[in-house]
Amino acid sequence: MDSKGIEQVLSVLRATSTAAAGRVVEAQSQPPGGTDFAQVLQNSIAQVSQTQQQAEVMAANFAAGKGTENLHEVMIALQTANLSFQEMIQVRNKLVSAYQDVMNMQV
Repeated sequence: MDSKGIEQVLSVLRATSTAAAGRVVEAQSQPPGGTDFAQVLQNSIAQVSQTQQQAEVMAANFAAGKGTENLHEVMIALQTANLSFQEMIQVRNKLVSAYQDVMNMQV
């Protein structure tokens, strides 16, 4: 993620914090050429889900004796799905931690 995306997330968090404090916040539009953080996050979650589904299909085909997958390919697919899921959990934990830090800031 580039610094424009991080700045956009920080501006949204600041706006939410000031709105929670009861102040009026000016609407800020997305900078031209900027990255939509929600879309990036949604795409990442969809990619992790697709990886898990592919691994499950490969494992089911291998167990049923269908397809051309061998044990090595199935195990690699399962481990890739597991690692991508663990990475997604760590990103979620960091986002929750950042949100809690922002909400605990003194205004």
